[in-house]
Amino acid sequence: MQSLYEWDFYGKKPDSLKKITERNIEEFGPGLENTDFVWQLIDGISVHLEEIDKIIEKAAPEWPLAQIGIIDRNVLRIGLFELMYAKKEEVPPKVAINESIELAKSFGGDSSGKFVNGVLGTVFKQLETRE
Repeated sequence: MQSLYEWDFYGKKPDSLKKITERNIEEFGPGLENTDFVWQLIDGISVHLEEIDKIIEKAAPEWPLAQIGIIDRNVLRIGLFELMYAKKEEVPPKVAINESIELAKSFGGDSSGKFVNGVLGTVFKQLETRE
């Protein structure tokens, strides 16, 4: 989330997300034995960013993407990537939603947890009706 925040804050410059993530792992992740999950999220969100952002816009039509707080926006990107593209056996949907809500509560504003819950809950219900 920290790398996505920094990348988004500085204008989502192409190819900068990888450098930001590498630096953050080096600086803040000493002792982190396996970075595969970090890279799975970063690479996956990069590849699917346009689709994920469109889903956010549809699920929260009253909130244009640029008006959603930067923490909330990136927590939603992580949660939606996990809901839609991650292996369900590795990250069950309800776990992805709960982890996103906790991130939003910890790092976002007063209503971030409720907002993230509402958006991800809406998308999850739509995914369930498709299956």
